[in-house]
Amino acid sequence: MRHRPQDVQIHSVPQVSRLNVIERRMTRFLSEPPSVRTAGGVIVTATTVVVVAGGVLMWLLDHGEYSDVWVGMWWALQTVTTVGYGDVTPKNPSGRIIAAFVMLQGIAFLAVTTAAITSTFVARASKEREKAHAADEDDAEVRIEAKLEGIDQRLDRLEKMLSDRRVGE
Repeated sequence: MRHRPQDVQIHSVPQVSRLNVIERRMTRFLSEPPSVRTAGGVIVTATTVVVVAGGVLMWLLDHGEYSDVWVGMWWALQTVTTVGYGDVTPKNPSGRIIAAFVMLQGIAFLAVTTAAITSTFVARASKEREKAHAADEDDAEVRIEAKLEGIDQRLDRLEKMLSDRRVGE
């Protein structure tokens, strides 16, 4: 028996696509408050991608200077970390364009790392100031309540004195 196309049912197994995984991670990353650990993970991942991609591209575009992919990645690692030993340098314009990108990544790496550390210190100082301010407010509230209690007691004494005077007259 032959099946007509409309009679055939296709059963597919649901698969998790990479896009959904990336989308979920990005949503979680953007919804959580930033932390040094998260920033560090992003920095390390981006830097690793740049080193590997830069090394592979240099090896592909300039076999003369970069005899294998490992030499290319060594150059990219030196460049992205802004060490720059100079033992291997790009000579071709395409290599220099890649070098510019890798250098900018290295500068961004340092800037983001500094910003992450600074924001952590600022957040910690802000929390400590908030705690101190809350403690000061609590102390002020206790002092005000004590003064009001004293005023209540004095008013009670005055009312009693007035009441005793009226009774004695």
